[in-house]
Amino acid sequence: MLNQTTRQHWMSVMAKSSAETLIALSDKYVNSHPFETIRAAEVGLTQVRGRMGGTGSQFNVGDMTITRCVVRSPEGHYGHSYIMGRNKDHATRAATLDAMLQDQIHQSLLMEKIIQPLAQDLAIKKVQKADTVAQTKVNFFTLVRGED
Repeated sequence: MLNQTTRQHWMSVMAKSSAETLIALSDKYVNSHPFETIRAAEVGLTQVRGRMGGTGSQFNVGDMTITRCVVRSPEGHYGHSYIMGRNKDHATRAATLDAMLQDQIHQSLLMEKIIQPLAQDLAIKKVQKADTVAQTKVNFFTLVRGED
């Protein structure tokens, strides 16, 4: 039985990874499998919402371009993807891998060879970005004048 949290994890990792890396890591696993295209990769917009202070009232930030795709594997698994931006190849490959990862035959190999390296790469980039941001941090303080 497929765990929903596990699927959310691999879909998130594929969506956040660079298209070039995802395609390079998965070429030898995906190219030999035929997939039926249910919804070809298409570009569209979605509304992005935010919260004031992270917890306050919601407001519309603006629109964001996304690319989505749906495929079906010969075993009958449906693969879905939603990718930020306009990269149709990225969306198609992520949907294809999602369908393959749902099959127990391919899941452990693909998790080891594709998803784990991508997740490690994303973690390294997150730490590097946090270090870069921390270098520009400014601490503000207020001097209180005494009462005369």
